[in-house]
Amino acid sequence: MAYRRTPAVQARLDAQREAVLQAAVGLLAERGYGGCSMAAVADRAGIATGSLYQHFANKAELSVELFRRVVNREIDAVHEAVARRETPEQRIAAVVETFAARALRAPRLAHALLVEPADAVVDAERLVFRRAFRDVIAAEIAVALAAGRLPRQDPELTAAAIVGAVGEALAGPLAAAPAPRARAHGQAPGPAQAHGQAPEHAQAPVPVPAPVPTAAPAPGDALPDVVPALVSFTLRALGGRDDNDA
Repeated sequence: MAYRRTPAVQARLDAQREAVLQAAVGLLAERGYGGCSMAAVADRAGIATGSLYQHFANKAELSVELFRRVVNREIDAVHEAVARRETPEQRIAAVVETFAARALRAPRLAHALLVEPADAVVDAERLVFRRAFRDVIAAEIAVALAAGRLPRQDPELTAAAIVGAVGEALAGPLAAAPAPRARAHGQAPGPAQAHGQAPEHAQAPVPVPAPVPTAAPAPGDALPDVVPALVSFTLRALGGRDDNDA
């Protein structure tokens, strides 16, 4: 007879998986993919490395799930910003403004999402990520074209070019930004650190909050002019007029 997990055991495993993913997001924001080894993630989550393999077969599988979690958060933020704007040009500007501002708020995390060398499966996810942003912009270009607000063009081609240009423009500032401060030493160890393993009856570790980028860089932050410059570039690339133009 096949073993069936009890609801209590399944709930504990689900909570542990969530703690692992939150710990991985925190490490990604601090150290990038290179610092998200299975051992490091397990240590941050407070479980034994062996227990981590109950949830993810290898680092590539963990990285894909991690990437999807962070990317979906960014896409949601863009959709929320777009919903608050009235014209298609404003909505396109909102995509670029929101994406760039959040990236500069969490540069190590954004660098890992966009350009840091990673597993091939993660590179495949990056293409999905870029297409998601392309599709949002392309849809708004199509609306503007139908209303006669922009010169004739291929919405998907223009949108893909904008996404690629914005990503390339951000690569330098993101790489040059200082790394975030890591967790302080001397923090209380989790069960795996104290005993070398996570017993079956142990409670799931408390999730580690992940840094959430939320707004445009405040005055004094590195390269604060990057965001408005990218918005202006985007509007000009569409063939429209930037309101900041003389």
